[in-house]
Amino acid sequence: MKIAILSRNPKLYSTRRLVEAGEQRGHEVKIINTLRCYMNTTSAKPEVHYNGNALEGYDAVIPRIGASVTFYGTAVLRQFEMMGVFPANESVAITRARDKLRSLQLLSRDGVGMPITGYANSPDDIQDLIKMVGGAPLVIKLLEGTQGIGVVLAETKKAAESVIEAFMGLKANIMIQEFIKEAGGSDIRCFVIGGKVVAAMKRQAPEGEFRSNLHRGGTAEIVKLTPKERATAVKAAKVMGLNVSGVDILRSERGPLVMEVNSSPGLEGIESATGKDVAGLIIEFLEKNARPNRTRTRGKG
Repeated sequence: MKIAILSRNPKLYSTRRLVEAGEQRGHEVKIINTLRCYMNTTSAKPEVHYNGNALEGYDAVIPRIGASVTFYGTAVLRQFEMMGVFPANESVAITRARDKLRSLQLLSRDGVGMPITGYANSPDDIQDLIKMVGGAPLVIKLLEGTQGIGVVLAETKKAAESVIEAFMGLKANIMIQEFIKEAGGSDIRCFVIGGKVVAAMKRQAPEGEFRSNLHRGGTAEIVKLTPKERATAVKAAKVMGLNVSGVDILRSERGPLVMEVNSSPGLEGIESATGKDVAGLIIEFLEKNARPNRTRTRGKG
């Protein structure tokens, strides 16, 4: 197969591993800088151009689109879909997952367990919003935040009011979530490929921190999932429409709760913690599923 990887940084661990895994299995793999692509949207023959040439003959595309370039990145991916190239994740699914509020609304609609979440626009509603999620302590999140950035734990009602007012004063889009104390500063990252959990790790926040992101100094170790946790991760990925995803789960007294579904999960932490060739499993998924014009949305929606 001829595989394109949409990535702005060829030195990233995840990008390098995907190239390595693809070439080891005999495929031609090319890294393409998403922002350097430009497009011809002619109805008869849509094209993606790169470095002065039309990109042709690709069987599959693996999007590694950063959150900051979601709009343009998904437009490029949509163009590949219109050309009949099979994507590891479809553009519509990535857009859906990147909108934190929309993704939680979809998960809620399908009965997936998640922390109680509130959202408001007016400072006049702060008091009721805090009450709605069970009071302090509570977690305040920027909707556009990634890797734990823009996530604040407010331990008192007064602190919560101050932080929410500050964010609202900056016109920032935020959501409020209940704090799951029994999780103890840890969460579980489930890596789902093609409707199956292929690897899972427990991430633990460092002392004095509640965010377990590895980018924030958290540690990771392999973990054994319960059947309910496995089923929750698979259902969350399915609701988002993602073939490849990282589903973040909290262990609570009322069962597994989904915090987020990531459409471009990093490979370094999960491969290091579990010893599994996750990059190879992504390539294997493409081998089994990549066919011309097999994208469900075909660039629509």
